[in-house]
Amino acid sequence: MDEYMFKFFLDECRVVEERTSYVEIFNYSNPLHNSVEEHALPMSEFENFLNRRGAFEPPKLPEGTKLLSAIRLVIQKDAQHKDTFMPRTISLPKDKYMSMVRTLKLPFGAIETSSVVGPFFWCAYDQDDDDPHLHIVHRKSDVRKKGKTRGWEMMLSYAFNTGITTGFIKGTPSSDIAPALKHLRGCSAQVGHPMLLSTIILSHDLSPANDEKQRDARDWLRRLENAVSMRDEVEEGEQYFQDGILSVDGLNRDLVECHSHVMWKRPQAYFVLVREMELCMERFKVSWMDAKRDFLSEEEERHRKTIDRLHRSMLARMEFYKVKLKGLENYIHTTLERLKVQREAREARLNLEIAGEQRRIAHASKRDSTAMKTISLMGALFLPGTYLASVFSMTFFNFDAADANPVISNWLWVYFVITIPLTALIVGFWLWYDRRREARYANDDQKLEGDIEQMEMNILNSLRKRTMSKTHTWNSRSKPIHQA
Repeated sequence: MDEYMFKFFLDECRVVEERTSYVEIFNYSNPLHNSVEEHALPMSEFENFLNRRGAFEPPKLPEGTKLLSAIRLVIQKDAQHKDTFMPRTISLPKDKYMSMVRTLKLPFGAIETSSVVGPFFWCAYDQDDDDPHLHIVHRKSDVRKKGKTRGWEMMLSYAFNTGITTGFIKGTPSSDIAPALKHLRGCSAQVGHPMLLSTIILSHDLSPANDEKQRDARDWLRRLENAVSMRDEVEEGEQYFQDGILSVDGLNRDLVECHSHVMWKRPQAYFVLVREMELCMERFKVSWMDAKRDFLSEEEERHRKTIDRLHRSMLARMEFYKVKLKGLENYIHTTLERLKVQREAREARLNLEIAGEQRRIAHASKRDSTAMKTISLMGALFLPGTYLASVFSMTFFNFDAADANPVISNWLWVYFVITIPLTALIVGFWLWYDRRREARYANDDQKLEGDIEQMEMNILNSLRKRTMSKTHTWNSRSKPIHQA
C-alpha cells in the first residue's frame, strides 16, 4: 500500500528546480580514513551518488579497518524557488525523486507531508526484517512571505546493520539548514546516531533568539500599556503620540503585531515535537542495543560507548528543552493576558468615545432643531401687528368717504403705541428664553464631558490595576502541558 500511495501522490506533484549538493561523512575504525565531504551534485552524477558508483565508490580499506558509522545526504540548502514549499511540490525530477527514495530506502510517506502545518516530526520502523531501517520525517514549512514560501524538510533512513544514515534535506535561506549542516560536520565523529541532525535543528529552533523575541515582545507590551492604560505617565514624544494626539491606528496595528510576535513558535507545539523525538530515540536505543553486540573490536566498542554517551546527552537536552518550554509557556501566557487587558482597554476607550460622540450628536440635533426659532421670530414680529391691524381696521380707516378721500382716524397712533411695545415685549421675552436655553445646553455639555472623562478615568484606573497588580501579573496560571 505504501508504495502505491507513494506513486499516486508523486504523480500529483509538480516539479521546481533547485541547486543540489551532497554531504558524506564516514567514520572508520582507523581514524586516518575518516572523511567529511560536501560538493555540488549535478544530475548527471545523481544515480552514481545514490548507488555509490564511479567517484562515489567506497574506498578500499586495509585489512582490519571497518566502517563504524556514516551519513550520506542529498542537500538543497539554499532553495530559491518561490513555490518550493507549496503543497504537492518537489524539487527533483520525478524519476530522480523516486530513485532516491527507493535506493536510499527513505520513507514513502514523506511525499504526503508537503501540506502539513507547524513543526512536524514522525518516526517508524520499516517492514524489512532482513535489513531494518528507522525512518524519520522532520519538517516545518510556512506561508508565503513577500511572495515566497519558507521552511525546511528532512527525511532520513538509518540502517541498523551498517550504521549508515541516508537522507534528503531541503531548506530556504531563512531556515537553519545551512548552520545545522555546519554543526553536523563539526560533530562528524557522532553521526552514528540518526537523531543527531534533528537535535541540532531543534537546538536552532529553540535557541536564545526565541527567548529574546519573547522578551522584546514583553518590552513592546509595556510601551503599549503606557500608551493605552497610563496616558498621564507618557511623554508626548513617545512613538504613539503625534503632535500631542494619541495615534489610535498605530496602537491597533502594534497590538496585532505584538500578539503575532508572542504567538511565534508556540511552546505547546514544540513540547509535543520533543516528546515525539524522545519516542524516536527510545526506538533507536532498543533496536541499536539489540544489534551487533557480539565480537566487537576495541574500536567498535569505543564507538558504541561514544554513541551511548551522545544518546544520553541528547535525552538530557530534550529534558532541558521541555523544562524551558514550560517556563516559556507561562511567560507567554502572562504576556497574552496583559495584551488582552490592553485590547479591552482600547475597546473600552473606543466605546466611550463613540458614546460621547453620540451624546454630542444628540445634543447638537436638539440644538439644531431650534433653527425653527427663525420662523418663531418672524411670527413674533408679524403676528401681533397683523392681529392688531385686523382689529383696528374696523374703526381707524374709512375708505368709503363721500369726498373719495380716505379718512384716517386721529387714533391711529394708538395702533403703533400698542403694537411696537407688544412686539418688543414678545421678542425680548423670546431672546431671554433662548439665552437661558443656550446656557442650559452649555451646562449640560460641560457636565456631559465631565461625566465621560470621569468614566474613562475610572475604567482606565481599573485596567491599570489589573495590568500592574502583582496578584494578576505574577500569579496568573496557564493550563499545564500534559505529560504523555
